[in-house]
Formats: sequence, structure tokens, C-alpha cells
Amino acid sequence: MTTKVAANSAAYEAIVRAGPRVQQLQQVHAHLIVTGYGRSRSLLTKLITLACSARAIAYTHLLFLSVPLPDDFLFNSVIKSTSKLRLPLHCVAYYRRMLSSNVSPSNYTFTSVIKSCADLSALRIGKGVHCHAVVSGFGLDTYVQAAFVTFYSKCGHMEAARQVFDRMPDKSVVAWNSLVSGFEQNGLAEDAIRVFYQMRGSGFEPDSATFVSLLSACAQTGAISLGSWVHQYIVSEGLDVNVKLGTALINLYSRCGDVGKAREVFDKMKETNVAAWTAMISAYGTHGYGKQAVDLFNKMEDDCGPIPNNVTFVAVLSACAHAGLVEDGRSVYKRMTESYRLIPGVEHHVCMVDMLGRAGFLDEAYRFIQQLDATGKATAPALWTAILGACKMHRNYDLGVEIARRLIALEPENPGHHVMLSNIYALSGKTDEVSHIRDGMMRNNLRKQVGYSVIEVKNKTYLFSMGDESHQDTGEIYRYLEILISRCKEIGYAPVSEEVMHQVEEEEKEYALRYHSEKLAVAFGLLKTVDVAITVVKNLRICEDCHSAFKYISIVSNRQIIVRDKLRFHHFQNGSCSCLDYW
Repeated sequence: MTTKVAANSAAYEAIVRAGPRVQQLQQVHAHLIVTGYGRSRSLLTKLITLACSARAIAYTHLLFLSVPLPDDFLFNSVIKSTSKLRLPLHCVAYYRRMLSSNVSPSNYTFTSVIKSCADLSALRIGKGVHCHAVVSGFGLDTYVQAAFVTFYSKCGHMEAARQVFDRMPDKSVVAWNSLVSGFEQNGLAEDAIRVFYQMRGSGFEPDSATFVSLLSACAQTGAISLGSWVHQYIVSEGLDVNVKLGTALINLYSRCGDVGKAREVFDKMKETNVAAWTAMISAYGTHGYGKQAVDLFNKMEDDCGPIPNNVTFVAVLSACAHAGLVEDGRSVYKRMTESYRLIPGVEHHVCMVDMLGRAGFLDEAYRFIQQLDATGKATAPALWTAILGACKMHRNYDLGVEIARRLIALEPENPGHHVMLSNIYALSGKTDEVSHIRDGMMRNNLRKQVGYSVIEVKNKTYLFSMGDESHQDTGEIYRYLEILISRCKEIGYAPVSEEVMHQVEEEEKEYALRYHSEKLAVAFGLLKTVDVAITVVKNLRICEDCHSAFKYISIVSNRQIIVRDKLRFHHFQNGSCSCLDYW
């Protein structure tokens, strides 16, 4: 008996030494068969787990089939391994095999399987697993419930995620983190922030995972006060600023208008990866600092930094487009395809078209799209949208009309294309065509996206829409804005009205322009703060008139005004903008 145990132990050690290496595992397996241990459940379980870790799925399955009547330990081992290795289809398959074998699942089974369902965004299968978990008596298990919160969040069903969370008798930090992350990843940043405050109020201390999600939510909403508090908390508590946390801080400061602070965080990071470098390059690009973005990218290459990926090249090319660095952009695109052998995607093509179009190389941009069209790669509406904006910018109305009509054919229900065609007709003086487009939009119930602007003042967020009168200080805001516009006119400001619908009378045009959401937000910010820069976040692209007005307002108020619109940042100071009117 002692000899048999020793032999079994030696065989186990041989499997461990082989590790997750297929060839060595197969050699050990052959030895087990020759020595009579080929059907040992414990040895086969270890062998199967290591084979799965080596991602040798076919071999894993072959070994699994050789085990007579697999027990719960074997099933859980292979289910957990396939889930951990992000092999979700195989994980779900073994779970189904477990059920058909009448083997009882455990909480480990459900946490692993539901994670795989989340990876697949398989809502129907996940709901079935949820029902099975409840029937099996694991409906109130803390770990299983936390997994279901994550699952429903990843499937975009935040109501279901919240219901599962609220029914948890014992909430854990993991569960709180799952809910905060779920709201943030589904674009519900304000809800994520509210959950964080509830978490703190319930006596739970946040960890690094909490802060990564919270910082992303703050970046979405422009909640710089809360984001700065998080940064201070991290420093005061001595938390390790790992790569994920550092990258989240870079994105926070970048999206809240402080690219200098973002660089400070980047330079202090002990460890960086391609995501951190890309975040910093993107920060420079969105703020209009194209040269700094290209310089940092070159440093990434020259200083043995991480190898750039497709997302990195999108960030660099976008930076070149925003700053008019055409030659740098061409060079970066060439290095991407030739030096790194990366295949450009739609985002890279859009950046190239945008860059060439903005710089006035409309013919080259159009040829670039035609070359893609010849290979069947120019079907993405974003490509045509990029060159359409350039046509409007450079007053090439004939090409603009052609492209706008093509876009409408591709996406007839997108109101933005109809509005752009209408604007091009209006600029070229074709008022009858404008009326025709507007009437068609009304018939088809196509409405422009409503614009709004958000500003944070004294740790509170305020939202404004055009002509907004819902604010308690509306009268004071409007009077102050009238004073600002009047003072701006004294030093040369004149309203730019070409983008307003041509049917509106001149006097009404100026009224509509004066009370755009971003102007109301800026007036409120200047009225309620003293000697500090103000930051406004707008969901759409800033209009030409507001861009002009803010340059003058920065003079008469002697303040820096930062506007983050749909595409980039604009820093207005002393009568000029950081974009140098190249936007």
C-alpha cells in the first residue's frame, strides 16, 4: 500500500513539473497509462486542469471523456479554468454537460459560468443560469449575487442588476464595485456617482477597483471636484497607483480640461503600459497639442516603451488631424502599416480623411475614400461624414451636396445628414432646397439631437439647454449674459448666424444664438465664481458663433474658459483659442 501511495505521489509530482505545456503533459499521460495510473481520477483531474491552462481544448476534452463518471470537483475544475482563461463557450458547454450528468453545481460553478455568460453577453442563457442558481439554493449567495450584478451590467440591463443588488442581504465591496462599474460602463455616470456615495454612507471603504470606475464616471460628467478628491484620497491613504488607476487619473484630468495635471500623473507612474501611453497621447490630441502628442509617440518608440497598438495609432492620427500636422500624419500612417504590420480599421481611415480634409486636401481625401471604396472598405458612414465636414469648412458645396446625398442613402434616418445638407444648401444660397429638406425632415419626424451643456460650480453640477429658463437664477443669468455680449460687441464681436435656419428673421437669429446652452453655462460659471478658470462640457460640437463669442468673453471677463465639446477641447484665453481656429 505504501509503495502504491508513493508511486501515485511521484506521478502527481511529474504532472506538476510538466506544467501547462502540452507536449510534456502528453508524455506524462503516456507514462500514467503504461504504469497503470491512466484512470486515476485525482491524477486525471490535475492533468485536465493543466491541459486547459495550456489552452489545449481538444486535448482537454479528450482527457475529460476518458474519466468515468466525472465528479463535481472535476467539473468545477474545468468550468473554473475555462472561465478564467476566457473560453466562455467551452465553459457553458461543460456546465451543460454537468447538468446532463446529474452532478450538483456549487457556488463556484455559478460564479464561473455566469462570468462566461457576461463575457458572451448571453442574456438568455444567463437568465437560465440565474433561475438554476435560485432553484439550487444559491440565490442569496454573496459571491453568486455579485457575479449576477456584473452579468446584468455587462448585458446593459442595469435595472435587473440593481434589483439583484438591492436584494442582497450581505453586500460586499465586490458587489458595490460591480454596480458602480456597471452604471459607468453603460454611460450612466451620474448613477455611478450616486451609488458611490451610497457605498460610503453604508460604511464600506472603496478600493482601487472602485476608484477606477468612479474616476471614469467623473471624467464622463466633468465632475473634477470629486475626481480631485479621489486623487487626494489615494495619495493620503498611500494606495498604490497601479496602471489602471494611473490611466483613469490621466483620463480624468484630460477630459476635465487639465492636460498638464494629466502629464504630471503620467510622469509619476512607476509602471506604464500601452493603455497609459495611449491615454496621454490622446489627452494631448483632444486638447489640440498635436506636436506634443507626436513627440510623446516618438518617445514611446525611441525609449523602448510598449509596442503601440491600433488604439494608439487612432490617438496619434486624431491628434495630427486636430492640429493640421499632415506630414506627421502621413508618416505615422505609413509606419503603422509598414513597420508594425497593423491593418488600418475604420477609425484610422476616418482620421486620415479628417486630417486631409481639414487641411484643405479635399481631392486627396476623396481619392483616399475612392481607393477604399474600390476594395469594399468605404461603406462606413463616418468616412463620408468626415469629408462632408471638410466640404462645408472649405466651401466646396458641389462635392458637399454629392456626399451628403450619399450619406442620406446610407443612413436615411440620421437627422444629422439631412441637417448638414440643409446647411450646405443654405450657405450656397439655395433656399428652396433648404425648405425642401426641412419639410422632408418634418414629414419623417426626424429631429436634431438636442444640445445641452454642463458646468460644475461649488461641487454641484448644472445642466443648461438652449433658451433654458428652468434655473432658479435665470433672470440674473440672462441679464449678465446681455452685459457680456454688449461689452463684447464694443470690442468687435459680431454674431455669426449662417448656421441658423434661414427662415428665422435676423433679430430672432441673434436671440437664438445668444442663448445657446454653452453661453448660458459660461455666463452662470462666470457669475458664480471668482478668479478661476471655468470648464463647460457640451454634448454636441460647439457652434461657430459661440466659439467666436468666447474669445471675446475671455477678454472682457479676464478669465480662462475651457469648453469640451463632442470632438475636442477649446481653451479660450486673452482673445484666442488653443485650437488656433483650426477646428
